[in-house]
Amino acid sequence: MALYSEKVMDHFRNPRNVGVIEDADGVGEVGNAKCGDIMKMYLKIDDGIISDVKFETFGCGSAIASSSMATELIKGQPVSEAMKLTNKAVAEALDGLPDYKMHCSVLAEEAIRSALADYEQKKGQSDSAAKD
Repeated sequence: MALYSEKVMDHFRNPRNVGVIEDADGVGEVGNAKCGDIMKMYLKIDDGIISDVKFETFGCGSAIASSSMATELIKGQPVSEAMKLTNKAVAEALDGLPDYKMHCSVLAEEAIRSALADYEQKKGQSDSAAKD
């Protein structure tokens, strides 16, 4: 059996949504000190829908593939649905990851949650500023 699925290899070789959103509504950055992977997610949100998402990942092929797949899974989704994304869903969408690489899908989930938390914090600040 091959170590990585064709989907993992495809998302590693041809990652989707790579880059930076300069005026992002939410930005999240997470890392794993044990393996050295770092992921940064950028979200553009319009009327509660993730209209654009980009990522920058410094890490192994599984980390890049997990980032790429995670962005594909949340793009066009309502914020409420993106909040439900799990690392298991990312790994399943990639047709699986080796057990010792599952932490890469966890990082993708955490990066998205971090970016969504940043968005909610910024939104809360702008909502309270509008009330003043």
